Amino acid sequence: MSNTKFKKDKEIIADYESQVKEIRAQLVEQQKCLDQQTEMRVQLLQDLQDFFRKKSEIEMEYSRNLEKLAERFMAKTRSTKDHQQYKKDQNLLSPVNCWYLLLNQVRRESKDHATLSDIYLNNVIMRFMQISEDSTRLLKKSKEITFQLQEDLMKVLNELYTVMKTYHMYHTESISAESKLKEAEKQEEKQIGRAEPVFSYRLEDKHQRRSSVKKIEKMKEKRQAKYSENKLKSIKARNEYLLTLEATNSSVFKYYIHDLSDLIDCCDLGYHASLNRALRTYLSAEYNLETSRHEGLDIIENAVDSLDPRSDRQRFMELYPTAFCPPIKFQFQPHMGDEVCQIAMQPPVSGELMLRFQQLQSRLATLNIENEEIKKTSEATLTTIQDMVTIEDYDVSECFHHSRSTESVKSTVSETYLSKPSIAKRRANQQETEQFYFMKFREFLEGSNLISKLQAKHDLLKRTLGEGKGSETHIVLAYFLSGGPVCPSVG
Repeated sequence: MSNTKFKKDKEIIADYESQVKEIRAQLVEQQKCLDQQTEMRVQLLQDLQDFFRKKSEIEMEYSRNLEKLAERFMAKTRSTKDHQQYKKDQNLLSPVNCWYLLLNQVRRESKDHATLSDIYLNNVIMRFMQISEDSTRLLKKSKEITFQLQEDLMKVLNELYTVMKTYHMYHTESISAESKLKEAEKQEEKQIGRAEPVFSYRLEDKHQRRSSVKKIEKMKEKRQAKYSENKLKSIKARNEYLLTLEATNSSVFKYYIHDLSDLIDCCDLGYHASLNRALRTYLSAEYNLETSRHEGLDIIENAVDSLDPRSDRQRFMELYPTAFCPPIKFQFQPHMGDEVCQIAMQPPVSGELMLRFQQLQSRLATLNIENEEIKKTSEATLTTIQDMVTIEDYDVSECFHHSRSTESVKSTVSETYLSKPSIAKRRANQQETEQFYFMKFREFLEGSNLISKLQAKHDLLKRTLGEGKGSETHIVLAYFLSGGPVCPSVG
């Protein structure tokens, strides 16, 4: 008797439930992380709005003070001869000309700062408000898909749990049937041993002994049939467990390695590009206001140039390693000494597996074609959205073109950007395109998830059946179907 200690059913189930519990906790934490990320963005955008609103007030106050300063001294000079001469032919002494140019410069600076205040209040702040609104809307849509994917993942884990329990049940019945068969064999051996000196018994005793032997043989035949039936069920259940295990691991790792990154990208959709445009509007205003401040503004521009959704996504995931780190791979848990850990190929399951492999191959071919078309549509739609959110409309240099007109300054960029019909139309188009993209993205994820599971089963069956080995394929299959080894080597 082997002294190997096997895990009991309860221990195996407890280990599995513990692993699933950890994954479920991760899924909840992921939702919280996405919420926190958006809350931080909204708060950041609110702080930016408050900052630029206050800066706008300061710039406007500064503009008014400059205007008062210029008007105070211009009023003093209007009655002078120099002023009359200036209006007539502008031929002035150089000191007086410098004085008038200095006053004109103050008025020009006053207009520039009024323009800057207007841009902050009616352009930059509005952009931050729209980004905040977009971030909240995109989070809601992304969370819907995230919740669905997580539900699908839990269904896959529950399916694995059910299949594993079924495997345990049938394997237990197989062991029990084997034990009863061995017991019947022992009884038969004992009966045969007692029947050795047949000549010493009376005729009546001989008849009784033959009847007893026949009963034992009949019982043995029944138990042999029962054992064969239970053994077959156990093999099929184990095969299904292994296939489901492979598909489950594939689904889990696809979710953690690919789907999560895509979902984070959905939350970021247009965020970095829109923030880039808003901050470039600020940069354009500042550069045109005062070129001597380029050195300080270059630092900000470098930061704006560094706005990168990919890098931010990576940092975000690194910030929450416990939430986004893929779990360990599910391993096959042998039950009660069952050492077979690969797909069994002996008859009668070999033909069934071959048929299943062919069905998977056909299904995958169809699904891949359909999903590729959905992917192309999704990528084309994403390109359209990216074009919408990367419009280079942040140059406000026209706002700083001066003339002799004394009319109040109005930002032409603000007028264009805040024009309600054009903004409403552009935003409606953007949201409609977003809706279509999310629909296609959802379809692509659903299709790729199904493909991932089917492909995992297909690949495992392919390795088991020897598919893809050229001329050896039919020989290998024929060998299996004729009663080859139970456990073919899986590369």
